Amino acid sequence: MLNVHKLWLFTSMCVVVVVILYFQSEITRLEDVYRKLEFRVLQSHSEARQYTTRDPPRDDDNLVVIYNRVPKTGSTSFVGVAYDLCKKNHFKVLHINITANMHVMSLSNQYRFAQNVTKWQEVKPALYHGHMAFLNFERLGTNTRPLFINLIRKPLDRLVSYYYFLRHGDNFRPHLVRKKHGNKMTFDECVEKGQADCDPSNMWLQVPFFCGHAAECWRPGSPWALQQAKHNLVHHYLVVGVTEEMLAFISVLEATLPRLFRGATDHYRSSNRSHLRQTSAKIEPSQRTVDRIQQSVIWKMENELYEFASEHFKFVKKKVLKEANSAPQVFFYEKIRPK
Repeated sequence: MLNVHKLWLFTSMCVVVVVILYFQSEITRLEDVYRKLEFRVLQSHSEARQYTTRDPPRDDDNLVVIYNRVPKTGSTSFVGVAYDLCKKNHFKVLHINITANMHVMSLSNQYRFAQNVTKWQEVKPALYHGHMAFLNFERLGTNTRPLFINLIRKPLDRLVSYYYFLRHGDNFRPHLVRKKHGNKMTFDECVEKGQADCDPSNMWLQVPFFCGHAAECWRPGSPWALQQAKHNLVHHYLVVGVTEEMLAFISVLEATLPRLFRGATDHYRSSNRSHLRQTSAKIEPSQRTVDRIQQSVIWKMENELYEFASEHFKFVKKKVLKEANSAPQVFFYEKIRPK
């Protein structure tokens, strides 16, 4: 009888232990489910706040982007994409036309322009574009500041393209007579004869465009201007692409600013925008000419800015396009106290 009692007691204890283990296992499983559910809720809240192509935040309706386009860097092709998309994506594109094609504004016009761009609600969201130097809106006292974007090109390529453009025009407006029309001197001949049109000082344009409106920016060969241009490129521009990688530049913008550039990548691929404007009758310079140009201080500084911008764009492009082609990076908040 005693053995039966012990057996019953042992069996009961085993049942109790099994029940306890079962409930502990269930509690652990439920806690794990709860943690996963909490993470998904936080993740969904985070994703709801992100810029998406399906449901862009209302704040994007106040977006202002300024593209202070450098001449002969492929800017017409890029702006063409924006004009094609503006109606579909519901934003405005405005060309900034400065009297006499000047690249800098007077101080009074700088202030008026800054106030106008930031307060003109009727045209927002908007992309402004024009051949003008970088403008620091913080210095002009505006409450909000636009996003700057730009393209940069190899300095000698840009100079050669501009040299022949002045003589032969391009396929965008082939019948428009340019100011050097009829001059058949090649770039090589120009350099050999030491003519003004091919002087390396004519390359001093991308540095001052990124440097800004300060007088020192426009002094050819200024080390200060070069450093200021680099500083502005990193600290005041959302993205600066390179002409040779136009498609990647557009893809980065679409991934970053879908409110304006949704569909831009596919449109650029499928349309004729990649071949919109090409300088006519352009002859590539000889190696002797290239070597002579590259001895100049101006070329070295302009090229230094180009290489700096190119490396920075590679870094940005790698992060953005990798994210676009794989699982999207998200951020969310947790351990918020007090509850």
